[in-house]
Amino acid sequence: MTATVSKHAAQTYVAEERARRPVDYVWAAARISIGWVFLWAFLDKTFGWGFATPAAKAWINGGSPTTGFLKGTGENALGGFFSALAGQVWVDWLFMLGLLGVGTALVLGVGLRIAAVAGSLMLVLMWAAELPLTTNPFMDDHIIYSIVLVGLALANAGATLGLGNLPIVRRNAWLR
Repeated sequence: MTATVSKHAAQTYVAEERARRPVDYVWAAARISIGWVFLWAFLDKTFGWGFATPAAKAWINGGSPTTGFLKGTGENALGGFFSALAGQVWVDWLFMLGLLGVGTALVLGVGLRIAAVAGSLMLVLMWAAELPLTTNPFMDDHIIYSIVLVGLALANAGATLGLGNLPIVRRNAWLR
């Protein structure tokens, strides 16, 4: 019985791989690219590699990954709320764990549903912190990334060039 199930699972996997369409690879490239955006933000803020975060302000050197952005929102519509969160240890930890978790999930192609929700929440909060927007009444890259994250989860983008085809992932919907 087990050999039959394993053989069937292997045949299904091969059939799924042959059925890949070009759009599946576009979704996979988008998934990995956005995952890298999240991971890079985590790495640069943690180690201060000098792209957006100088070494002196790195998290490992005692800097706060949220202070720069959130303190700069003071004049915005919701600035009082967001600037009050700047530099709080629990906010820094949640933000950094979110960047790491969402980025890792997207790059690996597992947990896309959770990553879409968590990543979209983070992005919408960053969008809200910048209100009113200076270049558009309501639309910016945070909202577009959120829409793409939802699309990635709905398209099962982890199944192409990711770990989304692992048996454990296929058996557990929350891992997709």
